[in-house]
Amino acid sequence: MKGGVMRKYSFLILGTVVTTLFLLNGSFVWAAEKTGFVMVREAMINTEAGKNAAGQLTKIFEKDRNSVQAKEKELQKLKDEIENQRQVLKEATLKAKELDYQKKFRDYQLMLKDANEELQAKEQEVFKPLIPVLLKVITEIGEREQYTMIVDISSVPLAFYDKKNDITKKVIDEFNKVYKAKK
Repeated sequence: MKGGVMRKYSFLILGTVVTTLFLLNGSFVWAAEKTGFVMVREAMINTEAGKNAAGQLTKIFEKDRNSVQAKEKELQKLKDEIENQRQVLKEATLKAKELDYQKKFRDYQLMLKDANEELQAKEQEVFKPLIPVLLKVITEIGEREQYTMIVDISSVPLAFYDKKNDITKKVIDEFNKVYKAKK
């Protein structure tokens, strides 16, 4: 019986030692890892090249916005006209005006959809050449500063992250240097 108790205690001691070593080893490995955080979209937009690209997009947006606002005013005027004349118009005339309004409203929705698609396509076009340079800058910072990983927090929402490891500003600064030299 004494041998069985000793064996039981030796397994318990061995299990405790193995668990302790595992926990200690895990904490050393964890301490060596370094995670960086970057807002890629913000970095891209706030670089000098990104600001130029955003300026191009603003011109397109302003042109589209003026067309949209003109169409909205036309629709509002037609809607007000229908509401004001609802009591005096014959039913057939009222239905014709309402159908005209619905047709113009569908045209407005299509115009809005087309304008949004055009803007998105143009956005991809003007920002696409910046992406490889931006990713290269992020990779170089990661390797130089020995990050285990760098997470894009503009595409992966995080409840909390350590702001001291946010490298967005550093990425913007280095991108501006690299992009100027590249031109």
